[in-house]
Amino acid sequence: MQRALSVSRTTDNRLTFPDWYQAIVREADMAEVSPTRGAMIIKPWGYGVWERIQQTLDRRIKETGHDNCYFPLFIPLSFFAKEAEHVEGFAKEMAVVTHHRLKMVDGKLGPDPEARLEEPLIVRPTSETIIGDAFSRWIKSHRDLPVLINQWANVVRWEMRTRLFLRTSEFLWQEGHTAHATADEGREETLKMLEVYREFSETVLAMPVVAGEKPENERFPGADKTYSIEAMMQDGKALQAGTSHDLGTHFAKAQNIRFQNDAGELVYCHTTSWGVSTRLIGGVIMTHGDDDGLRLPPAIAPRQIVIVPMLRGKPEDEAVLAFGAGLIKALNPLVALGEPVRALLDTKDQKSSEKRWNWVRRGAPLIVELGPRDVAAGMVSFMRRDDLRDGEKVRSQALSQEDFLAAVPGLLAEIQQNLFNEAKQRLDANIRRDITSLDELNAYFGAAAENDEDTLAFKGWVRVAWSRPTGAELEAVEQTLKARKLTIRNAPMDQPTRFGTCIFTGRPGVEEVLIGRSY
Repeated sequence: MQRALSVSRTTDNRLTFPDWYQAIVREADMAEVSPTRGAMIIKPWGYGVWERIQQTLDRRIKETGHDNCYFPLFIPLSFFAKEAEHVEGFAKEMAVVTHHRLKMVDGKLGPDPEARLEEPLIVRPTSETIIGDAFSRWIKSHRDLPVLINQWANVVRWEMRTRLFLRTSEFLWQEGHTAHATADEGREETLKMLEVYREFSETVLAMPVVAGEKPENERFPGADKTYSIEAMMQDGKALQAGTSHDLGTHFAKAQNIRFQNDAGELVYCHTTSWGVSTRLIGGVIMTHGDDDGLRLPPAIAPRQIVIVPMLRGKPEDEAVLAFGAGLIKALNPLVALGEPVRALLDTKDQKSSEKRWNWVRRGAPLIVELGPRDVAAGMVSFMRRDDLRDGEKVRSQALSQEDFLAAVPGLLAEIQQNLFNEAKQRLDANIRRDITSLDELNAYFGAAAENDEDTLAFKGWVRVAWSRPTGAELEAVEQTLKARKLTIRNAPMDQPTRFGTCIFTGRPGVEEVLIGRSY
């Protein structure tokens, strides 16, 4: 059985998911490790996916009334010092700039001792503090509200254990920041952007998620409430794919963001922040990939259709290339999933079979193989990437050029929906709702490996009643779960009307939460 990828997801019934993931990132030409510790180089195919994510999400952000802007990469240390709870949450991950010049010292190039900054600068881990400082200048009256902004940027969080796209010291993201006159408006904004992320994940990434509120111990530092969308990967782990934070007046008080209301009183604004990052690409890989590589939803595929001419160094090659060029020209005016079709004629000097498997690994939704016989018959032979899986023999279809062009929009829409349906079925089938005690929870997840969470067997999530404990009681729950490498992912927005008994406290539940292992 031929496979396009060098590593399978399982070997001898043992999960090799991490190796498989790294193989896709490498062999699908998505990214590579950078010489800079913990950082990554995003290669053109991987960055093309990110550009598609940017373009489609940016349109949704603007449609909800937000404007893009940009704030500095460097943030004065004093800005974080104003917000003790916030800085505590990021202190271990902050990169600090202390000098502004290099100098040869004792024969080695290093920081010039005389060029020490009067105030250290923090390399942006997130922008609440510096944006809050701007808000304090921009907002004076209720007429200035709401302020709705977003920025696409890079951030640095000094991670110890990195994995390309999922967790790197530097990554790309968007971060939205807003200011409002009332608590209700702030909460409405927080939930509105959570819904934008949910809809985007499911309709564009074809990645089903569960939207809900994070427990107290998982909140963003300084937030009143944090909400997330959680996606299930093929190894059963959860990926936090996006977050939206209701910051209340916490940051407004630290940054003195006030406005004069209708009554002439100076009152604090209610602020929010929300964001998604390049970890979405990791989520797409682990949601849709198979043992042949990546399977990209057409909505984010940089090239939705790739034409591979079968060239043999013979005179008929010219006709094959001409037919392929004509097919590209005919595809260009077509619209699929609301946008112009993105097609490519691959003319690289490479064996046709190698080119085909290269595009299989990269996950191009439709791969056309064009040979002299196809040209002579006016036919188009193609394979659907969602139809080829796990090393199966290549299954191709053939249509006349006219029928193929007519079918393309429907084919791409069908592939998009099929990928979502497959992932949604897996998500729904792997959330257990029948566990009613801590003993049953422990029995289900089993003992966690001491140091290597990658060896853990597949388990899905568990949905249980929760009494929402706080303080020391919540800390005890957190430690109990940590011993099993588990966390509470969120309390889903869709809650029942009646609840069972909380498996941790024995008290009546007030909501249900999802528990699982995560990235």
